Amino acid sequence: MTSPPAVAQVPARLGHFVRRMFRPRIYVTYGVLWTVALEGTAENLSGSGAAWTPSWPTGVRAASVVLALLFARMADEQKDLEYDRRHHPDRPLVTGAITVAELRGAMVLITVLLIVLNLLVSAVSVALILLGLGYTLFLVALERRFPRVAGNPLTGLLVSYPVQVLLAVYLYGSLLSAGVIDADRRAVPLLAMFACAFLQFEFARKTEWRQDPGARLYSQVFGPRGSAAISLALAVGAVALGLALLGRAGLLPALALVLPALGAWRFLLRRRPSGLLLPAMGFVLLFHLLCLSGSTVTALGW
Repeated sequence: MTSPPAVAQVPARLGHFVRRMFRPRIYVTYGVLWTVALEGTAENLSGSGAAWTPSWPTGVRAASVVLALLFARMADEQKDLEYDRRHHPDRPLVTGAITVAELRGAMVLITVLLIVLNLLVSAVSVALILLGLGYTLFLVALERRFPRVAGNPLTGLLVSYPVQVLLAVYLYGSLLSAGVIDADRRAVPLLAMFACAFLQFEFARKTEWRQDPGARLYSQVFGPRGSAAISLALAVGAVALGLALLGRAGLLPALALVLPALGAWRFLLRRRPSGLLLPAMGFVLLFHLLCLSGSTVTALGW
């Protein structure tokens, strides 16, 4: 039996976990772009007439989204431990590169930091970000009590995706509580637009030609062609909602549709095993960036 790692080694072990399982260049970029794209688009829909500019609360929201995503990643590693032992034996928690106690300690620190940061914005922001963290912990308990929930890809998606929804509600609710925007019924299609953009990536990353009954792939349920078609349809849905909501400002984000279309062609016609993943990731990042750019251009009257 090995002795617990020295406390001085814990930051390095957590750093290794983050680099391995939470690749900052991807997740941090996504979290920041999602925050500013939603904020800029929501302000554009509010009809203020001014071009969006970031503020210090924008930084708090972006940092909060990134930290909440990291919190969820740490929780996922713990609840998926038995699955990873069979299918991903190189994961840090499986190999002992990090321990459950270390991950839980980091999650406590993240929670405290999120409370402190959001107290600088509003009490509503604190409540909404804690709601997202609370649902993440509820999800861990739910899947431990009912293992079949996680075993079925669709059921797993239905119960886990609300984490993303709650983070979107946090972003929108924080803007409302700060008086940046007014309540608008277009909030629902706005949040749905970003949801479709993310879900097309979610389907793309779990769509493969290989058949593995033990793997949690959507292609096991819908078949490779069906799952790829759903991913592409979700990208089309995001673009359609953008055009309906933003009008001329939605033309720029629509250009991002080229990427998932290319991915579908590579996967379906050329049967490239990884044909969907990189284009889907590129679509998420480019779509968010062009949503912000389109809103800014429209606000400036260009």
